[in-house]
Amino acid sequence: MAKKKYIFNPQTLEYEEYKVSGKRKFWNIMLYLFSTGVMGFLIVLLVQNFFGSPKERMQSREIEYLKLQYQIMNDKIDELDILLSEMQDRDDNIYRIIFEAEPIPSSVRKAGYGGSNRYVALDGYVNSDMVVNTAQRIDILTSQLYVQSKSFDDIYEMAKNKSEMLSCIPAIMPVKNVDIYRISSHYGQRTDPFYKVTKFHNGIDFSGPEGIGIYASGDGTVIKVERNKSGYGNNIIIDHGYGYKTRYAHLKDIKVKKGSKVKRGQEIGTMGNTGKSTAPHLHYEVLKNNKAVNPINFFFNDITPEEYDKILELSQYPSQTMD
Repeated sequence: MAKKKYIFNPQTLEYEEYKVSGKRKFWNIMLYLFSTGVMGFLIVLLVQNFFGSPKERMQSREIEYLKLQYQIMNDKIDELDILLSEMQDRDDNIYRIIFEAEPIPSSVRKAGYGGSNRYVALDGYVNSDMVVNTAQRIDILTSQLYVQSKSFDDIYEMAKNKSEMLSCIPAIMPVKNVDIYRISSHYGQRTDPFYKVTKFHNGIDFSGPEGIGIYASGDGTVIKVERNKSGYGNNIIIDHGYGYKTRYAHLKDIKVKKGSKVKRGQEIGTMGNTGKSTAPHLHYEVLKNNKAVNPINFFFNDITPEEYDKILELSQYPSQTMD
């Protein structure tokens, strides 16, 4: 039973029982319910904004996981993009050069995919930029892969019709069983061993013991046999046709004559140290339409893609020529 409350009445100078009217009780109850409701609302708002409900926390973890997966996916796209770029570079600068075909224009390789409306369905969300960017990258990569696939189809058709040409194109190293680390100087700007100045080196120098065999890198006709005590020393030039020639310099012995027909892999001389040379080596050049090109791009019959990449890496280091 609730305790009775009393108040002092100054008029009667007596304590009287305190009684609350029904109207007052009603408003007290309403005030209590209102204050309780406001307090509950504030607590719920606080929890949702700063702590989140269990369902929201689970959804937040899922969103973070999806973001991580998108990042992993984009990293893999980066790797595929690098690999595709290497394929495109080989296609334009090796395979198409071999078959005298024009490189595929960059505008064709990098052509867009679809239109801006293609990604409308992905807009309007908190992480739309991330999703749209990934979708665009995948579409661009798909487009470029399609172009590259068609290019390889074209090369395959050219190869079927040019078996004779393939036998003539320089395609092997002129020194057998050579370690790629025995390439002492690469194509490009190098230091001259005699004058100690930087000059353009038109070929590749293969170092090795004097007297080992030197071999024709493709079928052709010997158009020059020169024995000299300076410059290239004892050297040979072979015309392979189709605009290709190769030069073999600083030889010790020459085993062919001017006008001789040679086959790929045929021994044409031995390594020497003749002419302007600091040590036994072979200076080897590939010329396309009488202009020197990088011989590295013509070793595809002898080396693996990994060795090719390693040679390219080694060619970037500064070095001194041997002639």
